[in-house]
Amino acid sequence: MTKLETRLTFVLPAFTVLGLLGFWSAVATAQDVQPKRPLAPGILTVIPPDPEENETWHGPLPLVEVPINIDNLDYEPNFEQKTATVFERAKGVTLRRGIWNLEFAFKPMRMIHVDVPQASGKMQRKLIWYMVYRVKNKGGHFQVEKTLTAEPIPHPTYKMTPVTELTEGKLGSDGAIVKDDMGNPVLQPVRIRFMPHFVLQSKEYNKEYLDRIIPSALAPIKDREFPGEKDLTIHDSISISTVDVPLSEGRIDKSVWGVVTWEEIDPRLDYFTIYIQGLTNAFKFEDPAGAFKKGSPPGTGRKFTVKTLQMNFWRPGDTVEEHEEEIKYGVRLVGDSDLDKGVYSDLQKKVLAEHGLDKPLDSLWLYR
Repeated sequence: MTKLETRLTFVLPAFTVLGLLGFWSAVATAQDVQPKRPLAPGILTVIPPDPEENETWHGPLPLVEVPINIDNLDYEPNFEQKTATVFERAKGVTLRRGIWNLEFAFKPMRMIHVDVPQASGKMQRKLIWYMVYRVKNKGGHFQVEKTLTAEPIPHPTYKMTPVTELTEGKLGSDGAIVKDDMGNPVLQPVRIRFMPHFVLQSKEYNKEYLDRIIPSALAPIKDREFPGEKDLTIHDSISISTVDVPLSEGRIDKSVWGVVTWEEIDPRLDYFTIYIQGLTNAFKFEDPAGAFKKGSPPGTGRKFTVKTLQMNFWRPGDTVEEHEEEIKYGVRLVGDSDLDKGVYSDLQKKVLAEHGLDKPLDSLWLYR
C-alpha cells in the first residue's frame, strides 16, 4: 500500500463556555437522528468488530530512544540490583493501552452521475462510485486494569477487562490529571470518533484510489438513498471525523451515517478490494535495527501497521456501459472447486490472488 495520505486537521475556534456547550449539544442532537423509515431486510450488510485481548499490549520490546539519547545509564548500583536501573529496564518494556472498536455496516456499492466543479470554473459530468455506510459504538471495548500485588515481591499485575465504555483521566486547565479528595484520578468516558481512511485497490491493474471529497455529490446521494429524510445527516470522510460516535444501548441508536465517494475509477476493473482504517485504535509497530540515531526525535524510523477492515468485491462488467448492478460483494466463486476441502481450481486460485487471499472471504481484519 502507498504511504497513508495525511488528513486535514481542524482546530475549533475559541468559544465562550456557553457557546461551547451549545455547540456540543447541537452535535449530539444532529448525530442522534436516525432514518425514520427502516431499511428493507438484507439491504444493510453488518460487519462486527473483532477485538482481541493481545491488542491491548505491545512487547516486551526495547525503548531504543532511552539508552541512545541518555548518557551514563549503564552503571553498577550500590544498593539494588542492576536489573532495577533504567538502562536494564529499557531493554524490555511492555506498553499497554485501552482498545475501542466500532461496528461497520454498509449499503450496496452504487454509482451516480454528478456535475463536479473543475479548476477551470466549469462543471464536468462524472460517474461517481459511492458507498453509504453506518458506524455504531456498541461497547465491547477493552480496558487495561492495573493492580498492585504485594506478595511475594511487590509488583503490578494487569488484566484486560471488556467494558461498555473506555475511561480516561480528566485533564485540568493546567494539563494535569484531576484527582478527587482521596487522591484518585477523576475518570471520564473516552470520546470515540471515526477518522476514516478508505482505499479502493485493484491488484489486477496495480491501482489504488483514495476516496474523494465531492460536496456536489452529497445531496443527490442523500435524496436517492434516504428520500424525504430532511433531518438525517450524511457525512463525508472529513465531516464525520468531527462528531463523536456515542454509545448505542438497546433501542437507543446513536449511529453516525456517512458516504465514501470515488471518481475516475478504471472501468476495466473486474475485482477490487476496499480497505478501511479508523474503525479501531488497535495498531502494531516495530523499530528496525539502527533506524534510530542519537539526537533524533522520538519515534524516528518506527514502522506502524494499523488494524484494517478488508472488504472484497467483483464486477462482471465491461468498459462500454458501467452499471451499479454489476458490483457484487464478496469473492467470486468459479470453476470446479471443493470449498469444504479447500481444494480450488486454477481459475479460483487466480480470483483469490486478485484479493490477496488463500481462501474465499467476503471480509477480514488484518494489519497493514
